[in-house]
Amino acid sequence: MNNVELIQHQAELVFGNKEKADAWLGQPKTAFGGCSPIDFACSEAGYLSVKEMLAKIDQGCIS
Repeated sequence: MNNVELIQHQAELVFGNKEKADAWLGQPKTAFGGCSPIDFACSEAGYLSVKEMLAKIDQGCIS
């Protein structure tokens, strides 16, 4: 699996289904400089940032 596939999988686990995960992944986020999480995850540093944000969402730290 590449980084984008890993992020998609993690998002599906966090949000509970593919539709909610895709909606979150496709929406531009200020935290990623206005990029969508799926686009931001294409670089190694971006992947780690998106992975960290998903972990925080999963823990209930952010919504």
